[in-house]
Amino acid sequence: MEDLDPLAQSYLPQALWEFGSVGVEDNLSRNANRDAFNDIWLQPRVLNNVSNRTIRHSLFNKNYSAPFGIAPMGASAMFGFEADLNFARAAKKENIPFVVSGSALVPIEKITAVNPEVWFQAYVDADRCSIGILTDRIWNAGIRNLVITVDVPVPGNRAATLRKGFEYPIRPNFNMAVDALTHPSWLIKTFFRTLLSSGLPHIENYGPTRGIPIISLGASQRKHVRDGLNWEDIQWLRERWKGRLMIKGVLSAEDAKIGNSIGLDGIFVSNHGGRQLDTAVAPLKVLASIAAEKGNMAVLFDGGIRRGTDIIKALAVGADFIFVGRPFLYGAALYEEAGVTHVINLLSEEIDRNVALLGCSNLNELASRIIS
Repeated sequence: MEDLDPLAQSYLPQALWEFGSVGVEDNLSRNANRDAFNDIWLQPRVLNNVSNRTIRHSLFNKNYSAPFGIAPMGASAMFGFEADLNFARAAKKENIPFVVSGSALVPIEKITAVNPEVWFQAYVDADRCSIGILTDRIWNAGIRNLVITVDVPVPGNRAATLRKGFEYPIRPNFNMAVDALTHPSWLIKTFFRTLLSSGLPHIENYGPTRGIPIISLGASQRKHVRDGLNWEDIQWLRERWKGRLMIKGVLSAEDAKIGNSIGLDGIFVSNHGGRQLDTAVAPLKVLASIAAEKGNMAVLFDGGIRRGTDIIKALAVGADFIFVGRPFLYGAALYEEAGVTHVINLLSEEIDRNVALLGCSNLNELASRIIS
């Protein structure tokens, strides 16, 4: 999948590329997410009959074709034409989960029409009235798996992105216009095509109605501050929401204990792809300690996945399911649904191959094959 990075960098305007690829400040957490996998080595067993192996994996009483899904990624439709719909289509076809981002530029109702089993990730503040209005809309759209991102009380310091003018909404300027014009394939295949099909993109799913435009000289900035949100709000939502409820952004076993005590169905062990707090610990480093305190919850993992081997290691350390972000974003940008499907197939093939090479018949045997 490493081939996707240089292709996407060439295809996308630099401002978009940096928004999708960089982290915050010195990129230490983003880079550490990848480096953490290098500290774990695999120990194969030989002469095991693996001819009947499987990489199918169950989560929340559903049997998926592979142990990974597509993570939520905001503004994806700026990278590739109707990217969220292509994520949904490919996920349905290949039988893996997809979590729609709260910052998606496609209405959730349009996405659930394509794939009724998608999940939804929301950004919420401490206003329970607005939480209730949003979650009512999500429920009415048919969503039953809700993920609340909790590691963004205030915006991270994405200096490189801000220097290029990428914020919600984007303030167009001369340099950005030149950036777009020097990437004509993206300009025609994604931006102009979007304008012709659905008009200027908006953040569609922050509340009961359409939100702010993604590009504007005069619209107010998107509200970022959520520093009043607390565990009592999550417990209130747990009592109100009748579907499965998860939180995303957990990096401590203590928070996992609290989540289990209030009846959450799952937690995402994640540092937001290194996009919030630089030097925040790599999720893989704390995965085992969090998994030990999961209780009745599912432990979901994202951060730095670029290989099937990475997925194998995260499962072996203690994750119940894995979610992958940037490779799917670049696949959708370059080749739309076919690109998303290609990434799914690459990962699935690598997992299947490596499970066989480890001498395993299924994913439950992986924990005995690692050395760290």
